[in-house]
Amino acid sequence: MANSHHADLKPPPCQEAVVSFPAEHVMLVTIAREKKMNTTNRLLNWQLDTLFTWFDDEPSLRVAVITGQGSKAFCAGSDLLEIEAAQKNIEQPWEHAQPSSASAGLARRKGKKPVLAAVNGIALGGGFEIVLNCDIAIASPKAEFGLPEPVVGVYAWSGGLPRLVRNLGMPLASDIALTGRRVSAKEALDLHLITAIAKSPDTVLEETIDKANQIAAISPDGIIVTRAALREAWETASVERAFQITHESYYKKLVESENSKEGLAAFRVKRKPAWSSSKL
Repeated sequence: MANSHHADLKPPPCQEAVVSFPAEHVMLVTIAREKKMNTTNRLLNWQLDTLFTWFDDEPSLRVAVITGQGSKAFCAGSDLLEIEAAQKNIEQPWEHAQPSSASAGLARRKGKKPVLAAVNGIALGGGFEIVLNCDIAIASPKAEFGLPEPVVGVYAWSGGLPRLVRNLGMPLASDIALTGRRVSAKEALDLHLITAIAKSPDTVLEETIDKANQIAAISPDGIIVTRAALREAWETASVERAFQITHESYYKKLVESENSKEGLAAFRVKRKPAWSSSKL
């Protein structure tokens, strides 16, 4: 895919992920551990945590997309050999500590800007937890999802279990998590765990970037606040309190922003708005 946009940007380095800019205001992150089923390890998690913090702070970027290299795996979770090594090195646990954002710097990330998942293959364990916390997920027809951690004696520790319960309710979440079974793309769509199924395995990334472009074309301030309101509603027990948190945090800054003034002025004279970088 062409990388003709934002050639002047210098994102933080990631040894086993490829960072590119396939469209205006869009960052694409490709986990590049294809021979290891695009599993994540401690170093990659920290590097991606740094990358997505940089993404939130970079004014020219509005949306990110994450995918996996190749066609077999989006991300098959954590590197189990590294986890086993950590068990044997209990005297130096900091060498195996993970960032608070967990798998790929995304599974527990709250963040400011939207991240979309182009699920090109299996998404297991931490890979599924990444998908559960992305704002939109478009999957290959061949994609499969699951939390098989109990099968190898551990558990899904990147925040996926409470998110699964929040999305599905206890009985369905228990059926997936306690059996370790795989969920097909069709079942995931039927359960509303993903947004859409791509037309083919070959078009999943293209379709996800098209969706990212739709978001990037909207006011960056409006997207940041709308996303904050959606996530607050997802994570806060009280609907009214969720509204209050977002409204009190953002409303005054939003209505006084240049993008708010530009959007309303463009609507009045029926022209296309010219958005500026968000200062929220």
